[in-house]
Amino acid sequence: MRCRGFVIWIVLAACVAAPAVADPPKRLLLLGQEPDNHPPASHEYLPGLRILDALLADVDAVDTRLVVADVAWADSENLLASADGAVVFLSQGAQCMSAEPARIAAFQALAARGGGLAVLHWGMGTKPAENIGVFVELFGGCHGGPDRKYQVVETTLRPTAAVHPVLRGVTAVDVHDEFYYRLKQPAAGPAPTPLLEAEIDGTWETVGWAWQRADGGRSFGFSGLHFHKNWEQEAYRRAVLQGVLWSVGVEIPDGGMPVDVDADVLALPAPNP
Repeated sequence: MRCRGFVIWIVLAACVAAPAVADPPKRLLLLGQEPDNHPPASHEYLPGLRILDALLADVDAVDTRLVVADVAWADSENLLASADGAVVFLSQGAQCMSAEPARIAAFQALAARGGGLAVLHWGMGTKPAENIGVFVELFGGCHGGPDRKYQVVETTLRPTAAVHPVLRGVTAVDVHDEFYYRLKQPAAGPAPTPLLEAEIDGTWETVGWAWQRADGGRSFGFSGLHFHKNWEQEAYRRAVLQGVLWSVGVEIPDGGMPVDVDADVLALPAPNP
């Protein structure tokens, strides 16, 4: 009996001493496109996502893949099927998603299994209003239809009064940007939580939000970042980074995430001669 007890003790000790198996990193797609017909230094989707990719490089809990969606949309359903989250920063994202039934179905399947969804600027856009409904059910906000509101303004971007992990370490900042506001939202269920607001025509308008979806997943959106230069703002980088991480369930430290990046990462690439 003593020998048997000794063996049991050794087995238990080994079990206690064994390190916990870490969760596998979240597989995160960064979906961008080449510039559209806007002037240079605006709607710079891929350079912006490269900055986000650099910020995520030191986060062990995520594994990113930067996708040029101009050419990869044909394989979008396969890419999304193996992802835990997606960031959409491209031209008229709400319209692009609905352009192919298999594509929007893949986004819906990602949401249904609790995947994270994040969207930036024109990625939440659609000129045709018929694309709004399905998009807001995924992301919580849409800049769509002929009545959509947007302005280029010199203003202050500030966190709202919400106590939320995305806002940890995020401070107010004076900016020059184009913001979309009074966005379309889901007609039923819990409303998204306003996180960031900008003063436009004397009114503080919501331009960033977080949404705990009914399917158990999370969505984040920010309607700024028309101008690439605003990635230089620490508050922008921290809010976007933390919104994306929150969407895939990564814990945000109390003081906020580090957001230092090299100047060459922030800079736009030189134009081709």
